Formats: sequence, structure tokens, C-alpha cells
Amino acid sequence: MKAGSAERSAGRRLAARRIVSGSGALLLGALLGGLPAHAQAVNPHPYHLKLPPVRPLSAMARLGERLFHDARLSGSGRISCVSCHSPVHAYGPPGESSVMLGGTDDRSPGFRAVPSLRYLYRQPPFSIGPDTQGDDDRALTLEQQVAQSGSKVRTLKTALAPQAAAANLVPQGGLFWDGRVNTLQQQVNGPIFNPAEMAAGSPARVLAKLEANYGEDFKGFFGPTVFQSPRLALDEAMFAIGRYQIESADFHPFRSKYDAWLTGRAELTPAELRGYRLFNDPAKGNCAACHLDQPTRDGRPPLFTDYQYEALGVPRNSAIPANRDPRYYDLGVCGPYRTDLRAETQYCGMFLTPSLRNVATRHVFFHNGVFHSLRAVLEWYVYRDLAPERFYSRDAAGQVVKYDDLPPQYRRNVDTVDAPFNRHPGDAPALTAAEIADVIAFLETLTDENAGAAPEVSAAR
Repeated sequence: MKAGSAERSAGRRLAARRIVSGSGALLLGALLGGLPAHAQAVNPHPYHLKLPPVRPLSAMARLGERLFHDARLSGSGRISCVSCHSPVHAYGPPGESSVMLGGTDDRSPGFRAVPSLRYLYRQPPFSIGPDTQGDDDRALTLEQQVAQSGSKVRTLKTALAPQAAAANLVPQGGLFWDGRVNTLQQQVNGPIFNPAEMAAGSPARVLAKLEANYGEDFKGFFGPTVFQSPRLALDEAMFAIGRYQIESADFHPFRSKYDAWLTGRAELTPAELRGYRLFNDPAKGNCAACHLDQPTRDGRPPLFTDYQYEALGVPRNSAIPANRDPRYYDLGVCGPYRTDLRAETQYCGMFLTPSLRNVATRHVFFHNGVFHSLRAVLEWYVYRDLAPERFYSRDAAGQVVKYDDLPPQYRRNVDTVDAPFNRHPGDAPALTAAEIADVIAFLETLTDENAGAAPEVSAAR
């Protein structure tokens, strides 16, 4: 038996022993082939999901909603948050361009693909290692976490027992592709002042626009002297936008067919069911190893991410203008836009695992937007190591340069052990063309019903 097969068998035996009790429990591991036991067209073990409460927006969140849609804050006066995070595209990019254009002239290209803002309300803060929150209040510093991770043996990721990989001492949590901020308030601050995005200019310029257009609101919320403290006024504006994303159900609607299936209110088609099984099969798609698809222990809906970072080695994207410079590399967690982990080269090439909810509405995939369809993404997953010539560039000698969007010294960080990346030339592909189509059919069940509808913006007070 091959080592990989032995590890998978051991993982299946372990998962088979972990039977979760309670109403709506999933008997994971009951099928030793790796398929969830409840994988039927109609869920025989429906859940009562604990959804976030739906309430009228607070006054603070309504202010944030107006700011979120206000293009006057940008340098050009034409770009708002919704320009890149379109409500009709699940708060993701509205088009097929790998990166969006911004700046004071609306023509400056960005450096990374725009992620969706949906389902970020449960994103944990950035850390390295397993969850450090709990009864022990002696939280480790980031430097201590990095040091601790150096001696830890990595656990294989398998869809059958994804919880086993939670102990891996790897980067996890945080926002942006590199996790460099921890709160939605901090996240807003980046694009507003980024010269390639909203390019708002100096804080004083933004402050003047806030006072001119929202002066009475700010004084009513934060006191008559709020604009005497520029930093406070800016922080409160960012906080209001963050509150809007937390409170508005449009950012976490949980209105997909999959949610309805989990709760016993929908029936999967044969193609969707086959795709779901492939998604969970550790010998096939193994998707659920990173994109967790089961409700949490306390009944909250799955977000289809484990919050961890992976070095997948996606191809270099020649459509990004910055990549015309052969010396430029986007290294994710270790730079260039995150600076505190620049020396930790074991993380170079790692990017955040995004949620797959509403993924079928996107036309730009991975941090560099190199692929533009789900079929292209899945074919790359299946054939990355079986037929690398399909995806990567060649050097002057005509040799294929695998993982060509990373400097040679960091290509060792790329995942080559977790299925389907454990294949070698001559091996059978993990998925056939028909199976890829089935997985896509399942991924389409993750689209929220209102993904193509724009919400109404609250009127000014």
C-alpha cells in the first residue's frame, strides 16, 4: 500500500470513530469511502441552523451604508466601495478583469483580484497555529507563534477528517489575501487611501469631505467636537462601514440551495448530488478538506473555508501590469503588502483560502485572477502536476517552469501532498471531465438567491 493510501485509510478509521451525537448530526465516517452518510437528494438528517439575527439596521450601520455607497470620498469622485464590491455580484468584482482599475484617474490597475465581502462576519483574527483563544489568557505573540510552528509536523488535509488539520501550525484568519488586518474597520481603511484603489488622498482631505457631507450626523453620533480630532472622526467613519457589513443580512444571507438542503427544504439534482459526493471524497476532489461544508458544532451554517493559508502555486498572470517586471512577485503572507512576516520565508506564496459561497457568480479566481471560469480552476487543480505545460510558462531552454509566480527558492512551499495535488505524471486524474461538471453543479448550489439583486440604500436622516 502506498504511503498516501495508508494515511488516508488511517484518517478514515479515525473519522469513523468520531460520531457526533445530537439532532441533525452527520455521521461522518460511516461510509469508509469518504462520502458523508447523509449524501442523498433529500437530507435525511435536516439541521436547524443558527442564523445571524435579521434586524433593522442601527443608526450607525445606516450611516456606514451611505458611506459604503458614497463615491465622493474617492480621489476621482467616481469610485465607492460598491465599485469593486458589487452587491449584484455577491459583493465581489463586477467584471472579468483580473484586477480592478482605480486611482484619481480611474485607470490605475490594482495588484490583486478583488475578494468578496460576503460571509466575513465570522472571520477570526490572524494567528499562526491552532485557535489560541480559550481558558488560557496567556496569548502568544505572533513571533512566538512563528517560532512554535517550526518544529510542528504537518497533518495531511482530507475531506473525511478536516478537523484533524485544524492543529496545523500554519497562518490562519485575518482579512485581505494576506491577513494583514483583523477587523472590517481596519479593512476599510486600506482601499480608501490606496493610490491604486479609491485614492482618497490625505486623511485631511477625507475629513473635509466627511464634515461637508455628514457633519450633522457625525456630531449627533460622536459629539460636537468630533472633527477636532481627525483620527477619531476617520476611525468612526471606518467603524460605521464595518458595522454596516456586520448588521446587514445582505452580507451573510444564507439563502442558497445548499442551505435549504441542509435544513431539509430542497432536493439536490443527480448532478448536484454527484458533485457533492466528489467534493467530499478525499480520493477525488477533496475540496471539503479546506472548504468546510458541514455546520459547526453549535449549528451555525458552514462558510466553506477553514480560514487557513495555502501555497498552491497558481500560474503567473501576464494580465496584471505589475507582473511585466520579472523581479516583482506577490508573496502573500510574507509580502510585499504585508511586512511583519517578511523574514518568515516558509510562508512565502501562501494566500487565504476564501469562502466558496457564491463562487459560481465570480469570473475572477485566486489572488491574481489568473482564471476566469470554474471549469478552468478545476482543470488546473486536477492537471497542475499531471500536465503542467497546460498552465505554466517556459524558460529560455523551453522547459516548463512550474509554479512560475514564485521565485525558485520559495517553490518548495507549494502544497504537493494534499489531494488532488499528490498526483504525478502518469497517474490517473483525480476527476474526469464529467466529474468536473458535477462538482460545478454542486458549487452552483452555493449561490444565494439574491446574489443578482441590489439592495436599497437607506436614505439620509
